[in-house]
Amino acid sequence: MAKVCVIGAGFAGHTAALYLGDKLGRNHEITVINRGDNFVYIPSLVWVGIDRMDVEKTMFDLEGVYKKFNVNFIAGAATEVHPDGQYVVAMPNGATESVQVDYDYLLVATGPKLDFEATPGMGPKVGNTWSICTPPHALEARDQYLESVHRMLAGEKQRIVIGAGHGAATCQGAALEYITNVHKDLLRRGVRDKCDLTYLSNEPALGDFGIRGLSVPMKGKITSAEEFIGAVFKDYEIHSQIGRGVTSVDKNSINWEDMQGNSGDTGYDFSMLIPRFLGQPLKFVGADGEDVADKVINPVNKMVTVDGIYGLKYDELEKNPDAWPAVYQNPNYSNIFAAGIAFAPPGPISRPFINPNGVPMSPAPPRTGMVSGIIGRVVALNIVDLVQKGRMTHSERMTEMAAACIASMGDSMWDGAAAVIMVYPVVPDNRKYPNEQGRDQFVTHMEMGLAGAWMKRMIHTTFMHKLQGRIGWKIIPE
Repeated sequence: MAKVCVIGAGFAGHTAALYLGDKLGRNHEITVINRGDNFVYIPSLVWVGIDRMDVEKTMFDLEGVYKKFNVNFIAGAATEVHPDGQYVVAMPNGATESVQVDYDYLLVATGPKLDFEATPGMGPKVGNTWSICTPPHALEARDQYLESVHRMLAGEKQRIVIGAGHGAATCQGAALEYITNVHKDLLRRGVRDKCDLTYLSNEPALGDFGIRGLSVPMKGKITSAEEFIGAVFKDYEIHSQIGRGVTSVDKNSINWEDMQGNSGDTGYDFSMLIPRFLGQPLKFVGADGEDVADKVINPVNKMVTVDGIYGLKYDELEKNPDAWPAVYQNPNYSNIFAAGIAFAPPGPISRPFINPNGVPMSPAPPRTGMVSGIIGRVVALNIVDLVQKGRMTHSERMTEMAAACIASMGDSMWDGAAAVIMVYPVVPDNRKYPNEQGRDQFVTHMEMGLAGAWMKRMIHTTFMHKLQGRIGWKIIPE
Protein backbone atom coordinates (compact mmCIF):
# COMPACT_ATOMS: atom_id res chain seq x y z
CA MET A 1 0.00 0.00 0.00
CA ALA A 2 1.42 3.39 -1.04
CA LYS A 3 1.28 6.38 1.28
CA VAL A 4 0.90 9.86 -0.20
CA CYS A 5 1.02 13.08 1.83
CA VAL A 6 -0.10 16.49 0.56
CA ILE A 7 0.82 19.61 2.54
CA GLY A 8 -1.64 22.40 1.74
CA ALA A 9 -5.21 22.45 0.44
CA GLY A 10 -5.33 25.48 -1.80
CA PHE A 11 -5.96 25.25 -5.54
CA ALA A 12 -2.89 23.06 -6.16
CA GLY A 13 -3.00 20.81 -3.11
CA HIS A 14 -6.77 20.33 -3.02
CA THR A 15 -6.98 19.61 -6.76
CA ALA A 16 -4.22 17.04 -6.33
CA ALA A 17 -6.00 15.50 -3.34
CA LEU A 18 -9.21 15.04 -5.33
CA TYR A 19 -7.41 13.21 -8.14
CA LEU A 20 -5.34 11.14 -5.71
CA GLY A 21 -8.39 10.17 -3.70
CA ASP A 22 -10.39 9.38 -6.81
CA LYS A 23 -7.73 7.10 -8.29
CA LEU A 24 -5.91 5.71 -5.23
CA GLY A 25 -8.01 6.41 -2.15
CA ARG A 26 -9.69 3.01 -1.84
CA ASN A 27 -6.49 0.98 -1.92
CA HIS A 28 -3.82 3.37 -0.69
CA GLU A 29 -3.36 5.91 2.08
CA ILE A 30 -3.76 9.58 1.13
CA THR A 31 -3.32 12.28 3.81
CA VAL A 32 -3.78 16.03 3.48
CA ILE A 33 -2.36 18.44 6.07
CA ASN A 34 -3.78 21.97 5.95
CA ARG A 35 -3.63 24.82 8.43
CA GLY A 36 -7.38 25.46 8.31
CA ASP A 37 -10.53 23.36 8.20
CA ASN A 38 -11.81 24.95 5.00
CA PHE A 39 -10.98 25.34 1.36
CA VAL A 40 -11.03 29.05 0.49
CA TYR A 41 -11.90 30.28 -2.99
CA ILE A 42 -9.46 33.18 -2.82
CA PRO A 43 -10.44 34.98 -6.08
CA SER A 44 -13.82 35.91 -4.57
CA LEU A 45 -12.24 37.58 -1.54
CA VAL A 46 -12.12 40.65 -3.79
CA TRP A 47 -15.90 40.89 -3.29
CA VAL A 48 -15.68 40.15 0.43
CA GLY A 49 -13.31 43.11 0.75
CA ILE A 50 -15.98 45.58 -0.42
CA ASP A 51 -18.90 43.91 1.38
CA ARG A 52 -20.42 42.46 -1.80
CA MET A 53 -20.16 38.78 -0.78
CA ASP A 54 -20.44 37.01 2.56
CA VAL A 55 -17.16 35.31 3.43
CA GLU A 56 -19.01 32.04 4.08
CA LYS A 57 -19.79 31.81 0.36
CA THR A 58 -16.07 31.61 -0.43
CA MET A 59 -15.34 28.46 1.58
CA PHE A 60 -16.43 24.94 2.37
CA ASP A 61 -15.49 22.22 4.87
CA LEU A 62 -12.61 20.02 3.71
CA GLU A 63 -13.12 17.00 5.93
CA GLY A 64 -16.54 16.19 4.48
CA VAL A 65 -15.18 16.29 0.94
CA TYR A 66 -12.16 14.15 1.79
CA LYS A 67 -14.30 11.50 3.45
CA LYS A 68 -16.06 10.96 0.12
CA PHE A 69 -12.68 10.44 -1.54
CA ASN A 70 -11.16 8.21 1.16
CA VAL A 71 -8.59 10.88 2.03
CA ASN A 72 -7.36 11.38 5.59
CA PHE A 73 -7.33 14.97 6.78
CA ILE A 74 -5.31 16.75 9.46
CA ALA A 75 -6.23 20.36 10.20
CA GLY A 76 -3.00 21.80 11.50
CA ALA A 77 0.47 22.99 10.58
CA ALA A 78 3.15 20.83 9.01
CA THR A 79 6.35 21.81 10.81
CA GLU A 80 9.05 19.38 9.64
CA VAL A 81 9.77 17.21 6.63
CA HIS A 82 12.20 14.30 7.04
CA PRO A 83 13.11 13.39 3.45
CA ASP A 84 15.40 10.48 4.37
CA GLY A 85 12.98 9.01 6.88
CA GLN A 86 10.04 9.84 4.57
CA TYR A 87 7.71 11.40 7.08
CA VAL A 88 6.16 14.76 7.94
CA VAL A 89 5.71 16.13 11.46
CA ALA A 90 2.47 18.06 11.95
CA MET A 91 0.82 19.82 14.87
CA PRO A 92 -2.97 19.40 14.68
CA ASN A 93 -4.96 22.48 15.65
CA GLY A 94 -5.76 22.42 19.36
CA ALA A 95 -3.40 19.52 20.08
CA THR A 96 -0.50 19.51 22.53
CA GLU A 97 1.48 16.77 20.79
CA SER A 98 2.60 16.48 17.18
CA VAL A 99 1.80 13.58 14.88
CA GLN A 100 3.94 11.79 12.32
CA VAL A 101 2.65 11.20 8.79
CA ASP A 102 4.66 8.65 6.80
CA TYR A 103 4.85 8.95 3.04
CA ASP A 104 6.15 7.26 -0.06
CA TYR A 105 5.36 10.39 -2.07
CA LEU A 106 5.08 13.96 -0.80
CA LEU A 107 3.51 16.98 -2.49
CA VAL A 108 4.33 20.38 -1.00
CA ALA A 109 1.54 22.78 -1.98
CA THR A 110 1.51 25.12 0.99
CA GLY A 111 0.78 28.36 -0.82
CA PRO A 112 2.78 31.45 0.18
CA LYS A 113 3.99 32.98 3.36
CA LEU A 114 2.67 36.54 3.19
CA ASP A 115 5.89 38.45 3.82
CA PHE A 116 4.51 41.76 5.09
CA GLU A 117 7.64 42.12 7.22
CA ALA A 118 9.74 42.68 4.08
CA THR A 119 8.20 46.16 3.82
CA PRO A 120 8.46 48.03 7.14
CA GLY A 121 5.13 49.40 8.34
CA MET A 122 3.02 47.39 5.89
CA GLY A 123 0.21 44.99 6.63
CA PRO A 124 -2.70 44.24 8.94
CA LYS A 125 -0.43 43.37 11.88
CA VAL A 126 0.74 46.98 12.18
CA GLY A 127 -2.52 48.37 10.86
CA ASN A 128 -1.13 50.70 8.22
CA THR A 129 -2.29 48.80 5.14
CA TRP A 130 -4.73 45.97 4.57
CA SER A 131 -4.90 42.77 2.55
CA ILE A 132 -7.44 40.53 0.80
CA CYS A 133 -5.17 37.47 0.72
CA THR A 134 -7.03 35.49 3.41
CA PRO A 135 -10.62 35.55 4.76
CA PRO A 136 -9.65 37.32 8.03
CA HIS A 137 -7.63 39.86 6.03
CA ALA A 138 -10.50 40.46 3.60
CA LEU A 139 -12.91 41.04 6.49
CA GLU A 140 -10.50 43.52 8.09
CA ALA A 141 -10.06 45.27 4.73
CA ARG A 142 -13.84 45.40 4.31
CA ASP A 143 -14.31 47.05 7.69
CA GLN A 144 -11.61 49.66 7.01
CA TYR A 145 -12.96 50.29 3.53
CA LEU A 146 -16.48 50.80 4.90
CA GLU A 147 -15.05 53.29 7.40
CA SER A 148 -13.70 55.29 4.44
CA VAL A 149 -17.09 55.00 2.72
CA HIS A 150 -18.76 56.32 5.89
CA ARG A 151 -16.44 59.32 5.82
CA MET A 152 -17.26 59.96 2.17
CA LEU A 153 -20.98 59.77 2.90
CA ALA A 154 -20.36 62.45 5.54
CA GLY A 155 -18.79 64.66 2.84
CA GLU A 156 -15.12 63.97 3.54
CA LYS A 157 -12.67 63.32 0.68
CA GLN A 158 -10.69 60.07 0.85
CA ARG A 159 -7.54 58.80 -0.84
CA ILE A 160 -7.53 55.08 -1.60
CA VAL A 161 -4.33 53.40 -2.80
CA ILE A 162 -4.31 49.78 -3.98
CA GLY A 163 -1.48 47.76 -5.49
CA ALA A 164 1.77 45.91 -4.75
CA GLY A 165 3.62 46.59 -1.51
CA HIS A 166 7.07 45.29 -2.44
CA GLY A 167 9.37 45.47 -5.45
CA ALA A 168 9.26 41.67 -5.83
CA ALA A 169 5.51 41.24 -5.20
CA THR A 170 3.19 39.41 -7.57
CA CYS A 171 -0.61 39.04 -7.88
CA GLN A 172 -1.05 42.45 -9.47
CA GLY A 173 -4.23 40.98 -10.98
CA ALA A 174 -5.83 40.80 -7.52
CA ALA A 175 -4.98 44.45 -6.90
CA LEU A 176 -6.38 45.40 -10.31
CA GLU A 177 -9.63 43.55 -9.56
CA TYR A 178 -9.94 45.14 -6.17
CA ILE A 179 -9.42 48.72 -7.32
CA THR A 180 -11.88 48.42 -10.21
CA ASN A 181 -14.45 46.83 -7.89
CA VAL A 182 -13.90 49.64 -5.40
CA HIS A 183 -14.58 52.11 -8.22
CA LYS A 184 -17.85 50.39 -9.14
CA ASP A 185 -18.90 50.07 -5.50
CA LEU A 186 -18.28 53.77 -4.84
CA LEU A 187 -20.40 54.62 -7.87
CA ARG A 188 -23.17 52.39 -6.54
CA ARG A 189 -22.98 54.14 -3.17
CA GLY A 190 -22.99 57.57 -4.81
CA VAL A 191 -19.64 58.74 -3.40
CA ARG A 192 -17.18 58.16 -6.26
CA ASP A 193 -16.64 61.93 -6.56
CA LYS A 194 -15.36 61.96 -2.97
CA CYS A 195 -12.49 59.56 -3.66
CA ASP A 196 -9.09 59.74 -5.35
CA LEU A 197 -8.21 56.21 -6.50
CA THR A 198 -4.56 55.29 -7.18
CA TYR A 199 -3.07 52.03 -8.46
CA LEU A 200 0.52 51.62 -7.24
CA SER A 201 2.58 48.82 -8.75
CA ASN A 202 6.08 47.44 -9.19
CA GLU A 203 5.28 46.44 -12.80
CA PRO A 204 7.56 47.95 -15.46
CA ALA A 205 4.42 48.76 -17.46
CA LEU A 206 0.72 48.73 -16.71
CA GLY A 207 -0.69 45.31 -17.54
CA ASP A 208 2.64 43.51 -17.22
CA PHE A 209 1.23 41.24 -14.44
CA GLY A 210 4.60 39.54 -14.01
CA ILE A 211 4.12 37.67 -17.32
CA ARG A 212 5.92 40.20 -19.55
CA GLY A 213 2.57 41.71 -20.53
CA LEU A 214 0.71 40.66 -23.63
CA SER A 215 -0.51 42.05 -26.92
CA VAL A 216 -3.40 40.79 -29.02
CA PRO A 217 -5.06 41.60 -32.34
CA MET A 218 -8.07 43.78 -31.57
CA LYS A 219 -10.25 45.70 -34.03
CA GLY A 220 -7.70 45.42 -36.80
CA LYS A 221 -4.63 46.43 -34.78
CA ILE A 222 -2.32 45.05 -32.14
CA THR A 223 -3.35 46.23 -28.68
CA SER A 224 -1.17 45.80 -25.61
CA ALA A 225 -2.37 45.08 -22.10
CA GLU A 226 -0.88 48.46 -21.17
CA GLU A 227 -3.20 50.19 -23.64
CA PHE A 228 -6.14 47.97 -22.66
CA ILE A 229 -5.86 48.53 -18.90
CA GLY A 230 -4.86 52.15 -19.45
CA ALA A 231 -8.12 52.79 -21.29
CA VAL A 232 -10.07 51.23 -18.40
CA PHE A 233 -8.24 53.38 -15.86
CA LYS A 234 -8.85 56.50 -17.92
CA ASP A 235 -12.56 55.71 -18.12
CA TYR A 236 -12.72 54.94 -14.38
CA GLU A 237 -10.54 57.95 -13.45
CA ILE A 238 -8.02 55.76 -11.67
CA HIS A 239 -4.52 57.21 -11.38
CA SER A 240 -1.61 54.83 -11.90
CA GLN A 241 1.88 54.93 -10.46
CA ILE A 242 3.88 52.20 -12.19
CA GLY A 243 7.49 51.12 -11.68
CA ARG A 244 7.40 51.84 -7.95
CA GLY A 245 9.09 49.64 -5.36
CA VAL A 246 7.54 50.31 -1.96
CA THR A 247 10.24 50.68 0.70
CA SER A 248 8.15 51.45 3.81
CA VAL A 249 4.70 52.55 4.89
CA ASP A 250 3.86 55.24 7.43
CA LYS A 251 0.45 55.89 8.91
CA ASN A 252 -0.58 58.23 6.11
CA SER A 253 2.00 57.75 3.35
CA ILE A 254 3.48 54.96 1.24
CA ASN A 255 7.18 55.51 0.59
CA TRP A 256 8.72 54.22 -2.63
CA GLU A 257 11.54 54.46 -5.10
CA ASP A 258 11.05 54.48 -8.85
CA MET A 259 13.07 52.80 -11.58
CA GLN A 260 15.43 55.77 -11.88
CA GLY A 261 16.21 55.72 -8.15
CA ASN A 262 14.08 58.72 -7.27
CA SER A 263 12.26 58.52 -3.95
CA GLY A 264 8.75 59.73 -3.26
CA ASP A 265 5.61 59.00 -1.33
CA THR A 266 1.90 58.55 -1.98
CA GLY A 267 -0.56 59.72 0.63
CA TYR A 268 -3.55 57.57 1.54
CA ASP A 269 -6.47 57.19 3.91
CA PHE A 270 -7.13 53.53 3.08
CA SER A 271 -4.72 51.20 1.32
CA MET A 272 -4.70 47.54 0.29
CA LEU A 273 -1.24 46.36 -0.75
CA ILE A 274 -0.26 42.81 -1.82
CA PRO A 275 2.94 41.66 -0.02
CA ARG A 276 5.89 39.72 -1.32
CA PHE A 277 5.36 35.95 -1.31
CA LEU A 278 7.84 33.48 0.20
CA GLY A 279 7.68 29.75 0.78
CA GLN A 280 6.03 28.68 4.02
CA PRO A 281 8.52 27.96 6.84
CA LEU A 282 9.19 24.21 6.95
CA LYS A 283 12.19 22.49 8.49
CA PHE A 284 13.85 19.83 6.33
CA VAL A 285 15.67 17.37 8.56
CA GLY A 286 18.14 14.72 7.40
CA ALA A 287 18.74 11.20 8.68
CA ASP A 288 21.15 12.38 11.40
CA GLY A 289 19.10 15.42 12.36
CA GLU A 290 21.06 17.77 10.09
CA ASP A 291 19.45 20.58 8.10
CA VAL A 292 18.97 19.42 4.49
CA ALA A 293 16.99 22.46 3.34
CA ASP A 294 19.67 23.20 0.74
CA LYS A 295 18.67 19.98 -1.04
CA VAL A 296 14.98 20.89 -1.13
CA ILE A 297 14.37 24.63 -1.22
CA ASN A 298 15.68 27.73 -2.91
CA PRO A 299 17.55 29.72 -0.22
CA VAL A 300 16.25 33.07 -1.52
CA ASN A 301 12.49 32.54 -1.73
CA LYS A 302 12.26 29.38 0.44
CA MET A 303 10.28 27.54 -2.25
CA VAL A 304 10.85 23.95 -3.34
CA THR A 305 13.32 23.46 -6.19
CA VAL A 306 12.04 21.16 -8.90
CA ASP A 307 13.10 19.91 -12.33
CA GLY A 308 13.78 23.33 -13.82
CA ILE A 309 17.17 24.73 -14.78
CA TYR A 310 18.20 27.26 -12.13
CA GLY A 311 20.85 29.95 -12.24
CA LEU A 312 20.42 31.01 -15.88
CA LYS A 313 20.71 34.67 -16.74
CA TYR A 314 17.44 36.20 -17.89
CA ASP A 315 18.44 36.28 -21.58
CA GLU A 316 19.43 32.61 -21.41
CA LEU A 317 16.20 31.67 -19.63
CA GLU A 318 14.15 33.61 -22.17
CA LYS A 319 15.67 31.57 -25.00
CA ASN A 320 15.25 28.21 -23.27
CA PRO A 321 11.60 27.26 -22.62
CA ASP A 322 12.78 23.81 -21.50
CA ALA A 323 14.35 25.46 -18.44
CA TRP A 324 10.86 25.57 -16.91
CA PRO A 325 9.87 22.46 -14.93
CA ALA A 326 7.76 19.76 -16.56
CA VAL A 327 6.85 17.36 -13.72
CA TYR A 328 7.59 19.53 -10.61
CA GLN A 329 9.84 16.92 -9.00
CA ASN A 330 12.69 17.72 -6.63
CA PRO A 331 16.04 16.66 -8.18
CA ASN A 332 17.54 15.41 -4.90
CA TYR A 333 14.53 13.58 -3.49
CA SER A 334 12.61 12.08 -6.39
CA ASN A 335 9.54 11.32 -4.26
CA ILE A 336 9.06 15.00 -3.29
CA PHE A 337 7.01 17.24 -5.59
CA ALA A 338 5.81 20.84 -5.35
CA ALA A 339 2.91 22.71 -6.95
CA GLY A 340 1.42 26.18 -7.08
CA ILE A 341 3.27 28.99 -5.36
CA ALA A 342 5.25 26.41 -3.34
CA PHE A 343 7.53 25.53 -6.28
CA ALA A 344 10.51 27.74 -7.06
CA PRO A 345 10.40 29.06 -10.64
CA PRO A 346 13.73 29.03 -12.49
CA GLY A 347 13.53 32.79 -12.84
CA PRO A 348 11.20 35.68 -13.66
CA ILE A 349 8.95 35.89 -16.71
CA SER A 350 9.14 39.68 -16.92
CA ARG A 351 12.60 41.14 -17.33
CA PRO A 352 14.02 41.77 -13.83
CA PHE A 353 15.07 45.27 -12.90
CA ILE A 354 16.97 46.76 -9.97
CA ASN A 355 17.13 50.54 -9.65
CA PRO A 356 20.42 52.42 -8.98
CA ASN A 357 19.83 52.15 -5.23
CA GLY A 358 19.37 48.38 -5.30
CA VAL A 359 15.57 48.37 -4.97
CA PRO A 360 14.04 45.57 -7.09
CA MET A 361 11.19 46.25 -9.52
CA SER A 362 10.68 42.65 -10.54
CA PRO A 363 7.19 41.12 -10.35
CA ALA A 364 7.48 37.43 -9.51
CA PRO A 365 5.90 34.84 -11.84
CA PRO A 366 2.22 34.28 -10.95
CA ARG A 367 1.45 30.65 -10.07
CA THR A 368 -2.05 30.93 -8.66
CA GLY A 369 -5.56 29.94 -9.72
CA MET A 370 -5.72 28.02 -12.99
CA VAL A 371 -1.95 27.51 -13.15
CA SER A 372 -1.95 26.04 -9.63
CA GLY A 373 -4.84 23.73 -10.43
CA ILE A 374 -3.18 22.45 -13.61
CA ILE A 375 0.11 21.75 -11.85
CA GLY A 376 -1.70 20.05 -8.97
CA ARG A 377 -3.44 17.75 -11.43
CA VAL A 378 -0.21 16.96 -13.32
CA VAL A 379 1.63 16.06 -10.10
CA ALA A 380 -1.27 13.96 -8.79
CA LEU A 381 -1.55 11.97 -12.01
CA ASN A 382 2.20 11.36 -12.02
CA ILE A 383 2.08 10.07 -8.45
CA VAL A 384 -0.74 7.78 -9.54
CA ASP A 385 1.49 6.65 -12.43
CA LEU A 386 4.39 5.94 -10.08
CA VAL A 387 2.19 3.92 -7.75
CA GLN A 388 0.51 1.93 -10.51
CA LYS A 389 3.14 1.79 -13.28
CA GLY A 390 6.44 2.82 -11.75
CA ARG A 391 6.92 5.67 -14.24
CA MET A 392 5.50 9.12 -14.95
CA THR A 393 3.52 9.88 -18.12
CA HIS A 394 2.27 13.44 -17.56
CA SER A 395 4.05 16.75 -17.96
CA GLU A 396 3.18 20.38 -18.61
CA ARG A 397 5.61 23.26 -18.52
CA MET A 398 4.39 26.82 -18.05
CA THR A 399 5.84 27.39 -21.54
CA GLU A 400 3.18 24.93 -22.76
CA MET A 401 0.36 25.98 -20.47
CA ALA A 402 -2.65 28.15 -21.26
CA ALA A 403 -4.26 30.23 -18.53
CA ALA A 404 -7.46 32.22 -18.43
CA CYS A 405 -8.01 35.16 -16.09
CA ILE A 406 -11.34 36.87 -15.61
CA ALA A 407 -10.71 40.08 -13.70
CA SER A 408 -13.92 41.39 -12.17
CA MET A 409 -14.54 45.11 -12.64
CA GLY A 410 -17.85 45.25 -10.81
CA ASP A 411 -19.97 42.28 -9.76
CA SER A 412 -23.41 43.45 -10.87
CA MET A 413 -25.15 41.15 -13.35
CA TRP A 414 -26.77 44.22 -14.93
CA ASP A 415 -24.09 46.89 -15.19
CA GLY A 416 -20.94 45.12 -14.01
CA ALA A 417 -18.00 44.17 -16.20
CA ALA A 418 -14.95 41.95 -16.30
CA ALA A 419 -11.77 41.82 -18.34
CA VAL A 420 -11.38 38.37 -19.87
CA ILE A 421 -7.74 37.56 -20.59
CA MET A 422 -6.53 34.33 -22.21
CA VAL A 423 -2.78 33.74 -22.38
CA TYR A 424 -1.04 30.94 -24.27
CA PRO A 425 1.52 30.05 -23.24
CA VAL A 426 1.86 31.63 -19.80
CA VAL A 427 5.63 31.81 -20.18
CA PRO A 428 6.53 33.08 -23.67
CA ASP A 429 8.14 30.57 -26.02
CA ASN A 430 9.87 32.52 -28.78
CA ARG A 431 11.20 29.28 -30.21
CA LYS A 432 7.71 27.98 -31.01
CA TYR A 433 6.13 31.41 -31.56
CA PRO A 434 8.81 33.59 -33.16
CA ASN A 435 6.93 36.85 -32.74
CA GLU A 436 7.54 39.77 -30.42
CA GLN A 437 5.28 38.27 -27.73
CA GLY A 438 6.43 34.65 -27.93
CA ARG A 439 2.77 33.62 -27.74
CA ASP A 440 0.06 32.19 -29.96
CA GLN A 441 -1.67 35.31 -31.26
CA PHE A 442 -4.78 33.34 -32.21
CA VAL A 443 -5.40 31.94 -28.72
CA THR A 444 -4.10 34.87 -26.63
CA HIS A 445 -6.99 37.26 -26.22
CA MET A 446 -8.39 40.20 -24.22
CA GLU A 447 -11.85 41.71 -24.05
CA MET A 448 -14.06 43.46 -21.56
CA GLY A 449 -17.80 43.68 -21.01
CA LEU A 450 -20.90 42.65 -19.10
CA ALA A 451 -20.61 39.05 -20.33
CA GLY A 452 -17.36 38.81 -18.38
CA ALA A 453 -19.19 39.70 -15.15
CA TRP A 454 -21.61 36.83 -15.78
CA MET A 455 -18.68 34.50 -16.51
CA LYS A 456 -16.87 35.55 -13.33
CA ARG A 457 -19.89 34.78 -11.17
CA MET A 458 -20.52 31.51 -13.06
CA ILE A 459 -16.90 30.43 -12.52
CA HIS A 460 -17.23 31.03 -8.78
CA THR A 461 -20.27 28.72 -8.67
CA THR A 462 -18.78 26.15 -11.05
CA PHE A 463 -15.49 25.88 -9.18
CA MET A 464 -17.14 25.64 -5.79
CA HIS A 465 -19.06 22.70 -7.32
CA LYS A 466 -15.94 21.12 -8.84
CA LEU A 467 -13.74 21.52 -5.80
CA GLN A 468 -16.32 19.85 -3.57
CA GLY A 469 -15.97 16.79 -5.80
CA ARG A 470 -19.58 16.89 -6.87
CA ILE A 471 -21.01 15.08 -9.89
CA GLY A 472 -19.08 15.83 -13.09
CA TRP A 473 -16.19 17.51 -11.25
CA LYS A 474 -13.52 16.00 -13.49
CA ILE A 475 -15.03 17.38 -16.70
CA ILE A 476 -14.72 20.95 -15.42
CA PRO A 477 -11.22 22.12 -16.40
CA GLU A 478 -8.79 23.42 -13.82
